[in-house]
Amino acid sequence: MIKFEEALNIVLGSVSTLAPEEVSIIDSLERVLAGDVYSDCDIPAFDYSAMDGFALRFADTKGALPESCIRLEIVGEFRAGGDTSSKVGPGEAVRIMTGAPIPEGADAVIMVEKTKENGGIVEICEEVEAGDNIRLTGEDINNGDLVIHKGTLLNSAHVGMFASLGISRVNVIKKPRVALLMTGDEVIGIDEEIRPGKVRNSNAYSLFCQVKKYGGAPVNMGTARDEKDSLRERLKSCLDCDLIITSGGVSMGEYDYVKDVMNEIGMEQKFWKVAMRPGKPNLFGLIDGKPFFGLPGNPVSGMVGFEVFIGPAIRKMLGQKDEERDVDAILQEDIKKKKGLMFFIRAVTRWEGGRYVTKTTGPQGSGMLSSMVRANSLIILPEDEQLIKQGTMVKVRLL
Repeated sequence: MIKFEEALNIVLGSVSTLAPEEVSIIDSLERVLAGDVYSDCDIPAFDYSAMDGFALRFADTKGALPESCIRLEIVGEFRAGGDTSSKVGPGEAVRIMTGAPIPEGADAVIMVEKTKENGGIVEICEEVEAGDNIRLTGEDINNGDLVIHKGTLLNSAHVGMFASLGISRVNVIKKPRVALLMTGDEVIGIDEEIRPGKVRNSNAYSLFCQVKKYGGAPVNMGTARDEKDSLRERLKSCLDCDLIITSGGVSMGEYDYVKDVMNEIGMEQKFWKVAMRPGKPNLFGLIDGKPFFGLPGNPVSGMVGFEVFIGPAIRKMLGQKDEERDVDAILQEDIKKKKGLMFFIRAVTRWEGGRYVTKTTGPQGSGMLSSMVRANSLIILPEDEQLIKQGTMVKVRLL
């Protein structure tokens, strides 16, 4: 049995970032950019008006006051996407709409609210400065700028930027295909009637969603029974995926065959038991260079094992840095634990009075899925502690 930190280091040292693939920018949302993106144009590509108003020469507004307005001749109208042939000379102005190019000869825009129009004449009743209400060429992005860095987790703004740059397809890190194989003669479908000795296959659904949450592409491989030949064939069918997860069959029971079968078909076992609770019988190894995780069958043990081992592994395969989710919080109750094991305790954590406070969700049995339903965090208690008193500052991982 190894300590948790050692096990996590082994996992992260055993996985690497996957190769890139090209996708449409619409499909790049929540994907990791595989290479730097540079601009090959200026954005905006031309000077344009930031307001509805009149484009003019700022020099023509000198001395304008509310009681002494300056009159300019309106010589045209510029709309976004419309005719832009008019020019502005001394004593002239062009009516302009937001987004329309600045006409030749103009160097400022006055808002329409600050003018009075009378026939073909506009009255300017206050001075403006050169550049007022003009968005300049390259004000947002200059030609040659590094716009989005490699390794960025792409959001809707990034997709909009690609479109602005005329980029329709980008290279992103491939999503790992994650095989999910449940095991156990006791496992039945969720639409089957429950009966003594049987449990509905909740793990397939919770783990499927955890894979999606972390950015992987889950592949449901069904359920293998507690029989070596069947299990062997099911496990071999998982090998075309990038990462393999099983649930159940990794403890020391007479019919817990997963570890033995995986070793038989070529797995390089890295560790089997971890000094943690819940989830001590966590199996990890490599087969054909691909990570394999054998999770315990108890629902909470499997979900916690996923959060602390598999989630970080998927993020690394995606080229993401593991996000910092640990905070310090004040414990609101006494907790007793077994020395020698790192505990991950389901908890409710909230921000209160300028600090985080946390308390358990109640009973912590590894088969009690309701404790995960109520939890928004995990209290992390080190191996060497036995009694943690109310009021102690503890480490909490936000879920």
